[in-house]
Amino acid sequence: MDGILIVDKDEGKTSFDVIRDVRKKYNEKKVGHIGTLDPLASGVLPILMGKATKLSDYLMEHSKEYIAKIKLGELTETGDREGKIIKTQDVPKDINSEKIQNILNEFLGKTYQTPPMYSALKIDGKKLYELARSGQEIERKPRKIEITDIDLINYDSIKNEISYKVSCSKGTYIRVLSEDIAKKLGTLGYMTYLRRTRVGNFTLADSGRFIPIGNVFKNNSKIIIKSQDELRKFLNGVRIKVNNNLLKIDDDLPKNNFSEKMNLHNEKYINIEKNEDNNTKNNFYETINLHNVYYNEKFIGICKEDDESIKRFIVLIDN
Repeated sequence: MDGILIVDKDEGKTSFDVIRDVRKKYNEKKVGHIGTLDPLASGVLPILMGKATKLSDYLMEHSKEYIAKIKLGELTETGDREGKIIKTQDVPKDINSEKIQNILNEFLGKTYQTPPMYSALKIDGKKLYELARSGQEIERKPRKIEITDIDLINYDSIKNEISYKVSCSKGTYIRVLSEDIAKKLGTLGYMTYLRRTRVGNFTLADSGRFIPIGNVFKNNSKIIIKSQDELRKFLNGVRIKVNNNLLKIDDDLPKNNFSEKMNLHNEKYINIEKNEDNNTKNNFYETINLHNVYYNEKFIGICKEDDESIKRFIVLIDN
């Protein structure tokens, strides 16, 4: 199976738990994911299967959307509800929905954020959370992030709890953002809830679907290999000049179509959908330097283009 499985991860599971389940159920050794979700969090977790694992670096760069909740007036050692409370502070009585939205608007745009100690980020080969658990705290370099949209969903003044939705760039820590929002409001805060609703163009509505690798980049232009010699070069990883014999076109060719239903531990993990009508809902990503490669009208792989030449990136047929 070469493609992307969209999972709605349950709270309490690690991202690796999902990978392990997929490996076991479908006997697929090559399995990865796009963007780790902590056990506390739930939501969209795209799982890369088979040769689609090679797409990780490309898909990892896309933006994400979350719904989060902040408990005001308290600070935990981890920045979320899993850590013990280490400090408390009164919540200003003048906090209201309008003030909160005004504060949220201040986070729009590009800025820098310091990763938390309780994170899986590695420094000198060691995960930060391992150092934090041993009582160590080391200097972390701020990283550039971008908040493209952030809106208040609800403010419960009785519980001192804020619910908000945020769209952000790769590498944004919502725990840190939640703490910073509380600080701007003149108090402390920690994240009590996190649900990822989107990764790139994959949303919760896509959960349970499997997107074959040929459909992930369906909007890409197509490279048609016409000769067996060029086919051999492509399969062997030899760079090929784009010329009259190797045409790059934009009109549609037949696509690989799948129709099968499967279950993973009775959960709604997979529903491979047939796409005979070329419905554009599977057109998730369009990239500049990746192209779909066809031979005899059969989709055989993906190539990279550079200086008017191509080289294999992913091959879907045997040499």
